[in-house]
Amino acid sequence: MYIHIAVMLFGLSSVIGKGMSVPAYAIAWGRSLFSAGLLFAFMKAKRIEPGIKKADISLMFLGGALLAVHWTAFFFSVKQASVAVGTITFSAFPLFVVFLEPLVFKEKMSKTNLVSAAAILFGVFLTLRMGEGGGHYIEGFAYGMASSLTYALLSLVNRRLSAHYPGVKVCFYQQLTVVLLLLFAAAPTVKVWQPGDYISMAAIGALCTAFAFSLFVEGQKYVKASTAGVVSGMETVYSVLFAMLFLKELPAPGQLAGGVVILLSAGINSLRNEH
Repeated sequence: MYIHIAVMLFGLSSVIGKGMSVPAYAIAWGRSLFSAGLLFAFMKAKRIEPGIKKADISLMFLGGALLAVHWTAFFFSVKQASVAVGTITFSAFPLFVVFLEPLVFKEKMSKTNLVSAAAILFGVFLTLRMGEGGGHYIEGFAYGMASSLTYALLSLVNRRLSAHYPGVKVCFYQQLTVVLLLLFAAAPTVKVWQPGDYISMAAIGALCTAFAFSLFVEGQKYVKASTAGVVSGMETVYSVLFAMLFLKELPAPGQLAGGVVILLSAGINSLRNEH
């Protein structure tokens, strides 16, 4: 139950971001600002020591830089194209993980993972080939794939860091890095924010990030990693449903077909890798 609620909140963030008047990089900055503050308070309440090893500072910074690019590219994709395009292309990140993980961790590439990657690639092709077309669509698709690639790289960084630190600490430092990296670009935009932007930013940062992350971590205590992975794939489904409900944004048939292929491929692969 915790994981489902968390993933629903993750999915809501794209819909809230779509309706905001501020640039994508400002949404990424504001989201991290609110979330980092709450995560720090959570660490203090749980008496989690804030220290990290000197040797891990550069890796933690790299993770934060990747997160900054990921969130900026994701919200740009959502704004330029649609919630469906942004979330479907993002959900294709296992395609990159399949090829990058063996290289980074010197592991043998699984034939099952290659089949899954081929299926995901086909889903990406359907999303691009059978979408509504147009310059904004292509641009949104490209940024969505950039969001997917940077998230795949971030997941590899976090695989190494999570072996030494609690997830909340990794999340806090990476989001703090986002705040610092985007500060000079995003902070000046605050003067043109509308009242609704402040509310939306707080909702994305507090509700859809810090609170949702805490629920997700708590929920992982009670389910297998594969189950958590499959439920995480539901973020795209929830995002599309919320977009239909609140924005009256209907996905094109090709986007639905591509999304189904991608989610099924990623979900089946996640279940197989558990055994």
